[in-house]
Amino acid sequence: MEKETLLTNKYIIYAAFSLLIAASLFFAAKIITEIKSYRYIGGGVLASNAISVSGEGEVFAVPDIATIIFSAASQGKTVAMAQKEASKKIDAALAFLKNSGISDKDIKTTNYSAHPRYEYNEVVCLSLNCPRPGKQTLVGYDVMQTISVKARDTDKVGAILEGLAKAGITEISGPNFSIDDEEKLKAEARKYAIADAKEKAAALAGDLGVSLVRIISFSEAGNYPIYYAKALESAGGNGGDVLAPEIPKGENKISSNVTITYEIR
Repeated sequence: MEKETLLTNKYIIYAAFSLLIAASLFFAAKIITEIKSYRYIGGGVLASNAISVSGEGEVFAVPDIATIIFSAASQGKTVAMAQKEASKKIDAALAFLKNSGISDKDIKTTNYSAHPRYEYNEVVCLSLNCPRPGKQTLVGYDVMQTISVKARDTDKVGAILEGLAKAGITEISGPNFSIDDEEKLKAEARKYAIADAKEKAAALAGDLGVSLVRIISFSEAGNYPIYYAKALESAGGNGGDVLAPEIPKGENKISSNVTITYEIR
């Protein structure tokens, strides 16, 4: 009996020892994993052990898209009558655009509105018990339709403005020049900005007598394109002799500003 008890205790001690070793290995592996992830994320670097540099990159490109917005407005005693008059101008403008080679996918209605128009009539009253001083009277309806069109041949912009004016369109805004594939240019500008920042970091590390270890943070400011293209604010006419205006496209500048922080030693 005593021998069996000793044997049982031996197994218990062996099992406890094995469990302790397994637990130690588990926690050791977890600690190592945490240290590695901590290292790669960039934590644990004191502010005194880091430097930050900024870089700027710019690219220039000639715009390849011009957006023109135009509206047709009309009035009538009923919505149908007002719409009929507006549709005449819109249909004429759309026919011109399609004959000019503008694709259907580049023409879309951005706004349509129809609302009543009132006139306020004053009431002259000389007695003490006067009714309301006046009243609103429905006199008709106003209708407006707004169209946005993209011209992918920017050399035709002047002719498009001329044609819209001859079609009876009197409210025209634009053109607004832009670039179809801006993301590609933004990526190119970002590469220049990163290269600029790296060059500055290497020079600064040399001046400070320190070594660059690794990048611990990166940020980029919003790189919105800056338009240098001259745009016509408005154009229009009554369908008479309208000359095609000259529309300089100029260049668009797309810039990127980045900040890179390095661990140093």
